[in-house]
Amino acid sequence: QVQLVESGGGLVQAGDSLRLSCAASRRTFSDYAMGWFRQAPGKERVFVAAISWKGGNTYYADSVKGRFTISRDNAKNTVYLQMNSLKPEDTAVYYCAARWGAPLLPGVPLGNINYWGKGTLVTVSS
Repeated sequence: QVQLVESGGGLVQAGDSLRLSCAASRRTFSDYAMGWFRQAPGKERVFVAAISWKGGNTYYADSVKGRFTISRDNAKNTVYLQMNSLKPEDTAVYYCAARWGAPLLPGVPLGNINYWGKGTLVTVSS
C-alpha cells in the first residue's frame, strides 16, 4: 500500500505561481511512475503531467506545456508540480497519482492508476 499526501494548494491570482508537493509513504517510491491529474468543478478528472521512475522522461497536457514542470526527488519520496503563469482555468483539485510496473502516459485510463492522493485545491482568481 502506498499513501500519497499532496500539499501546496491555495488561492492565488492569475499570473502567480504555486508549487505542489506529493509525499509518498513507501520506500520503493522509485518503482512508481508518478503523475498529477486535476478535476475542475463539474468536470472529469484529467491528466496534467507525469514523470518516469528515475525522472528521465516527462509528459504534459497541452494546456499546461511551457507553464508547469513536474519533477521528483526519490531520496525524499516526493514528486513536485511547479505551476507558473497560472490561469483561472487551472482552478481545480489536483491529485497525485502513482502507477507501478508501467509508464504513466497522457491518456492512461484512470483505472490503471494504482494509488491516488486525496487532492489539494488550487484556485486561481482573475
